[in-house]
Amino acid sequence: MNDAIAEFTKYLTQTKNYSAYTSVSYETDIRDFIGFYERFAGGVVDVADLSHADTICFRAWLADRQKRGMAHKSTARALSSLRGFYKFLNKKHGIKNDAIGLISSPRVPRKLSKAIDASDVSAMRGAIGDIDSENPWIARRDWALVVLIFGCGLRISEALSLRNRDVANRPDTLRIMGKGAKERIVPVLPAVNDVIEKYIAVRPFFAAPDDMLFRSVRGLPMTARMAEKVVEKLRHYLQLPDYVTPHALRHTFATALLSGGADLRSLQELLGHSSLSTTQLYTRVNMAEISEIYAHAHPRANG
Repeated sequence: MNDAIAEFTKYLTQTKNYSAYTSVSYETDIRDFIGFYERFAGGVVDVADLSHADTICFRAWLADRQKRGMAHKSTARALSSLRGFYKFLNKKHGIKNDAIGLISSPRVPRKLSKAIDASDVSAMRGAIGDIDSENPWIARRDWALVVLIFGCGLRISEALSLRNRDVANRPDTLRIMGKGAKERIVPVLPAVNDVIEKYIAVRPFFAAPDDMLFRSVRGLPMTARMAEKVVEKLRHYLQLPDYVTPHALRHTFATALLSGGADLRSLQELLGHSSLSTTQLYTRVNMAEISEIYAHAHPRANG
């Protein structure tokens, strides 16, 4: 079983170009099912046994995840991971299971993200200076990261994947490799280049062209968790709402563009969404804002 899972994760990273983080998530989901299946079947199962799992087993697994307090979104992803694993086994090893195709995914409500107020984003600059007053280069780094995500609408992983050569000579655009190895071009505002240059000028590490742009205190590549902690510290320091996260900075970028008249197709390209339906969520955000304004301002809003 371990060999089959390892073969699948290798296929995800090398053939499907999934990130290491995504591949690990798939593996975790698959092992969660395997562990449940062994309890359900009353013994150790091998790869061939997976063809015998029926709808009762799959639904029992989903019910077990619910009892364990797993979110619907997490379970929907886990079921998707397992379906992908079965497709791989059918293609590579001829192990087929039709029952999993009869299982419906849990319905996941699509929540609307909230944009960060522009004044709160501006306040982050001073807060970063206060938090990292003993390490000025860290303050420059953190502000550069915030401005880059907010100014270019990048995901954390995309911002942290940039190398020194990508930002050399104040580029007008950045070539970003997004989810599923989908490449896109995003424009870079002069203000973004300014803060990146100021960070690079004080960074205490040798800057080879292929080195990662954002570095930790020890000079290692900055991780996604480090970036999340930067915004967490800002949120606590400024007493901002819980929705203020690195992703909310990206969301604020998108909402601002849409409010400024950007069309959905252009916004889809800038954000790197594979589906327009994902981008269309931002129109719902705008509609929510319009409805709120209507409720407070229109003379007939209250009947």
